[in-house]
Amino acid sequence: MLALSPIAKPLAGKKLCKRTLKLVRGAAEHKCLKRGVKEVVKSIRRGHKGLCVIAGNISPLDVITHVPILCEEADIPYIYVPSKEDLANAGATKRPTCCVLVLTKPPKGELDQEEQEKLKADFSQVAYDVSELTSSLF
Repeated sequence: MLALSPIAKPLAGKKLCKRTLKLVRGAAEHKCLKRGVKEVVKSIRRGHKGLCVIAGNISPLDVITHVPILCEEADIPYIYVPSKEDLANAGATKRPTCCVLVLTKPPKGELDQEEQEKLKADFSQVAYDVSELTSSLF
């Protein structure tokens, strides 16, 4: 069992975690992903929309405590997953990652219509599940 931080709410269950990491993997392939606290905060402040996925086993906790607040101010859904290593593997990096932001569209260039639709469908499904989980908490 991992040592989860006490602020890791809403935490994704097994099924939602699997679906979220699959979305992150797909977004990484299409370059619709911002990795790390610095890039995520910069993107949120610039007004990019998406889904923020935060690792729940971060130490020290001060590194990510401001990210959920920024997400709430910008109306961006966020979810915690149990492991930063799993988040890094899904995001196609070797280093453990604190948080990623899955963008709704790529910052540069265009995707094929079919790939765009598939990514959008996965994104909307996970975002809906996250909003359901969040509404049940508060």
